[in-house]
Amino acid sequence: MTLLTRTALVAPLLALGAAAQAAPASWTAQRLSTATYVILDPVIEGNQKLVSADQRRSILDAMVRDSGGALKRRYPQATISAGPSARAIQVRPVFVAPSALVPWNKLGARLEFSTPDGQKVTLSESFGISVLLRYRAEFVNYMYDQLAQRLPR
Repeated sequence: MTLLTRTALVAPLLALGAAAQAAPASWTAQRLSTATYVILDPVIEGNQKLVSADQRRSILDAMVRDSGGALKRRYPQATISAGPSARAIQVRPVFVAPSALVPWNKLGARLEFSTPDGQKVTLSESFGISVLLRYRAEFVNYMYDQLAQRLPR
């Protein structure tokens, strides 16, 4: 698995102490810009008790909508498919809730990609609580736009 971070477009991920691996060679802007993507069921990790069940449902809906929208804004020629496809890149949006909403805690977001040939790439970012307060209802959209901007152009 490979991790794309803020500091580098393709930075290695140390998987369980194993040697660092580079991003898949097929992970190119040309391939990604015309790919078909399927957004999988989103996942919320961390303290889910920070929000009500209705708010959680709203966040999950936004994760699907906004992660697909971020990919489409990054790659206008790409297709976001509603159903599974053997040739599509699967994308799982993940939101990592902090243990408590205090100024020093961070929120996290990930986009976990799985290609049809079994390659996996993860985009990950942490955001301060102040960013949540600044963007409010558009926070999920902002998070996934920030992640998508780090995909190859």
